[in-house]
Amino acid sequence: MRAEQVTIYKEPGRYAGWPANYGIWNWNDEIVVGFTVGYHQSDAGFHTRDRDRPFVGMQARSPNGGATWESVPVPAKTPGDRSLSADEHMADGSGLRVGEALEGKNAPQPCPGDLDFTHPDFALMCAKTGLQEGSRSFFYLSDDRCRSWQGPYRLPMFDQTGIAARTDYLVDDATTCSLFLTANKRDGKEGHIFCARTTDGGKTFAARGWITNEPSGFSIMPANVRLPSGRILVADRCRERVHDLTDAINWIDLYASDDDGATWQRLNRPVENTGRGGNPPTLKRLHDGRLCLTYGFRDAPYRICAKLSDDDGASWSNEIVLRDNGGGHDIGYPRTIQRADGKIVTVYYWHDTPDGERHIAATIWDPTEAVQ
Repeated sequence: MRAEQVTIYKEPGRYAGWPANYGIWNWNDEIVVGFTVGYHQSDAGFHTRDRDRPFVGMQARSPNGGATWESVPVPAKTPGDRSLSADEHMADGSGLRVGEALEGKNAPQPCPGDLDFTHPDFALMCAKTGLQEGSRSFFYLSDDRCRSWQGPYRLPMFDQTGIAARTDYLVDDATTCSLFLTANKRDGKEGHIFCARTTDGGKTFAARGWITNEPSGFSIMPANVRLPSGRILVADRCRERVHDLTDAINWIDLYASDDDGATWQRLNRPVENTGRGGNPPTLKRLHDGRLCLTYGFRDAPYRICAKLSDDDGASWSNEIVLRDNGGGHDIGYPRTIQRADGKIVTVYYWHDTPDGERHIAATIWDPTEAVQ
């Protein structure tokens, strides 16, 4: 399969990563993707980032379907003027603490509920203070294609020990939007996923239904799509309970709801193994009605992958390799959109050599050429 590889953001000495935590939005061939940038440190472990230096929220915009990109800091106020959703990657005292998120400068406020979710230039972005017990989450809204963000606005705790929100939402009408969120388990550790919903334009949210039961390991980072039948599908990142990350088995499961998110059942396991540390899925319904699942694989040969389904997720194609021979396991966290011409743009973080700077890249590929 022919594919075009594009570099979105790469700077000497910098560490850019995790677009799945932030989001991707597109209006025909205008694309915006979020990510974060810190500093590279070779001996820092699984993620080669300097924990004592700040991360900065960034977003890149392409006006031409992913061919060229311009990156700028996220044009949004952040609690405490700190990082955006990168606190678990910084040493204590360097990132945002829960107290600042609740009471400090730019602390999240109640949402007035006055934005139209169906506005043609709408976007929503979720954020979090961390992954551990007590983590709080908040969100931003835009009606100008991410050129500015309103917020941060509070998300409730939903009677949970912590909420670690990444951006995954489903708009139904002007005032109704569902968020797919990760809650900490009763012991405070990551996590299992649920659906929450607002019916008043973001002013209030209520839990709609648990997608997974509390697992022994974790079930996190949901990715949703609604089918023409009304069925909602959610793919999630899963890990068994282990004491050693290097020995953990990681995979992707698929769930379905036929009652608008109130109850869920597991359909299948589209991806049996996503490698060391695991990787989150993206899920997209294509113009031709097929489903496209994209993810990173964190064992050699380190790669970015896709699978397609022509029966609404009941079965999946063989793995389609979009890019391989990465520099190591520290890759992936993809986001995917489809252009007006049918080509797919999959964005992720990547490195070419073992000690290379982590950077943001994209693969542009044609799903009609993919061998299944």
